[in-house]
Amino acid sequence: MVSFSLSRIAQAVAFLSLVTVSSLQAQTIVITGTREPLAPERLAADVVVIDSATIRASSADSLGELLRREAGVQLSRNGGPGHSSGIFIRGAFAGQTVLLIDGVRVGSATLGQPSLDGLALSQIERVEVLRGPGSSLYGADAIGGVVQVFTKRGEAGTSFDAAAAVGGYGSVQASAGVRSTVGAWDMAAALSHEKSDGVSTLRPNDQFGNYNPDRDGYKLDSAQAQIGFRPAPGHRIGLVLLSSKLNSQYDASEFLPPTFAQDNTPDFRDRLRTEVGALDWRGTLAAGLVGSASAAHSVDDSKTGGNEIAHFRTTRDKVAAQLAWNTGVAGQLVGAVEHSTDKATSTSFLADVERRTSAVVLALIGDAGPVSWQADVRRDDSSDFGGVTTARLGGSYTLMPGLRLRALAGTTFRAPSFNDLYFPGYGVATLNPERGRSAEIGLHWRAEGSEAAITVFRNRVRDLVAYESDRSFCPADPAYDFGCARNINRAQLDGSTLSGRQAFGALTLRAQLDFLTARDEVTGARLNRRAAHQETLGADWNGGAWNVGGSVLRLGARPDGGKQLAAETTLDLSAGWRFAKGWSLQTKLLNATDRDVEPARDYQGLGRQAWLGFRYEGGL
Repeated sequence: MVSFSLSRIAQAVAFLSLVTVSSLQAQTIVITGTREPLAPERLAADVVVIDSATIRASSADSLGELLRREAGVQLSRNGGPGHSSGIFIRGAFAGQTVLLIDGVRVGSATLGQPSLDGLALSQIERVEVLRGPGSSLYGADAIGGVVQVFTKRGEAGTSFDAAAAVGGYGSVQASAGVRSTVGAWDMAAALSHEKSDGVSTLRPNDQFGNYNPDRDGYKLDSAQAQIGFRPAPGHRIGLVLLSSKLNSQYDASEFLPPTFAQDNTPDFRDRLRTEVGALDWRGTLAAGLVGSASAAHSVDDSKTGGNEIAHFRTTRDKVAAQLAWNTGVAGQLVGAVEHSTDKATSTSFLADVERRTSAVVLALIGDAGPVSWQADVRRDDSSDFGGVTTARLGGSYTLMPGLRLRALAGTTFRAPSFNDLYFPGYGVATLNPERGRSAEIGLHWRAEGSEAAITVFRNRVRDLVAYESDRSFCPADPAYDFGCARNINRAQLDGSTLSGRQAFGALTLRAQLDFLTARDEVTGARLNRRAAHQETLGADWNGGAWNVGGSVLRLGARPDGGKQLAAETTLDLSAGWRFAKGWSLQTKLLNATDRDVEPARDYQGLGRQAWLGFRYEGGL
């Protein structure tokens, strides 16, 4: 009964919000939609900005949870917080999404998807989510979209922040940071720690008999720093550093000699280490001409297992240079060159593997009166899959003050993962990239204190890499007697998003509805773990020293491995009290109605969880 009523309220308020809703910050500037800073109203692309105030006020327990509540993406997770998760942007699976941290691509090249689990929310300044085609700007894998995380940077003066909280399931969170600007220097640094005892990741009687009744917790430790120097007006040299270590337990089984009998009793763990380092420069070279350059290095190091440990390590090195020229009437012309090297070491591969990719990007962004335009093209040349050209074209038209119509179309691709290419007995080195074609149209309305949006999209993806069971399509090597990877599937991803906000004095309402058709075009079956609809509804009241908030998320039923996962409705509540200058007491109640959450087949989410914490924010 609770599930039914909450979902109906969410839908009703969301549709109402299309008529009258509150505005986003007028001074918002985004980067991810064009590679250059731009006001959202000049974009043809669909970009969601999650700012620092929203992150602080959110009751989300992870980056993945934050994204699905604020950006309308769907989330799949193998257990509770701290466990392996993936996001579906417009129905595209996790490997068809690019994750950037301060412009640096991160993730596993062997698994072929980014990991959201090693990033602490306390160190994030803001998040930009490009929903829709992004390969013509960022290359491989941006079929569903791009998520860019920006860590904290130094600000005027000196400020400190610290927070500590305890919660149910033996959970603890603690963080501390400092931000400062002194003369030509700016600096920010932060540390964070999280842990939870959790629950068993699997439910009893799972399909593979891996259930172990012990509690599967996690621990996450991370550090982040940014240092900037302005040698001359209009120029900045910056250094970005981030390191995190995640240790999470899970349920599984081993089949070891001499009996090869199933054993689900070992202490199975995922140990993930993420490292990011980047040196960049940006400066004004002449009137209307801005240059930038960067060198970046990232590491994704994963060790997983019980008695036997599988080790997968990805290192990414990239150098890039870019020029942005304001041509005047035609708009801003952006040109960029990149070269990247991805290397992988694995206990499963016979030898280390490497991919080298060079790319050239050309983009044009401009506006004249009520019309704005956006066009970009990119050429990637890879040592693995050869050359791929992708492009995107879009524009917007102001129908009347505050009402804007936009449209965008683009081509995309995903590179085969190293597992797809080289995993013994499965990978095939001749696989082709997956290819996508996407189109969308949107209507956006903004007035004094009001905003609403609707977007309808269509995406077709072909040459999807999937398991081929027919031996005749696989290499002659006997290792492939049980099948192989093959470009075999096609996907249909259609849907729409409706969103809005409404302010009534100190009270703000927000809502979003997402409808999705995600099917295998060959079989007509709905794609695993994609619900046909998801609704979110939130309300926040800020009364000076006191603030109260609540959010409802309704996720529809979805298939997963031959099982239909039931629809879920979860309610989260939060409250805060600023009892002294800079000091606040914060509480939250997650999954307040104690719903039984199954985030993936046979996996178990947390029940009701209460939190109590303190926060300090102050400066000199």
